[in-house]
Amino acid sequence: MSSKHIKFYGADWCADCHRSRFFLDQRGVMYEYINIDKDPSAAAEVEEINRGMQSIPTILFPNGEVLVEPSNEELKKALDANKNLIIMHKDKMKAGDRNG
Repeated sequence: MSSKHIKFYGADWCADCHRSRFFLDQRGVMYEYINIDKDPSAAAEVEEINRGMQSIPTILFPNGEVLVEPSNEELKKALDANKNLIIMHKDKMKAGDRNG
């Protein structure tokens, strides 16, 4: 992934997605939220990444790291590993795409 943002595949009904997004939002991390229920091609991408499973959240980091259904601790480690690659939002309340 060449861009300096995190790609976050999830769905509105997914409790782990809400938790992970809250974790990122609280830290002011910019990410692209992609709702797999509203985007069939995104659902197919998630299945390809996860060997046929639609496991969410699936989160792609700029360094190529992929987290699937991560804990907050796993997210923290990935953020630390990507700290020089990710974009932080100045206004933490606007982090993430709320149109998903």
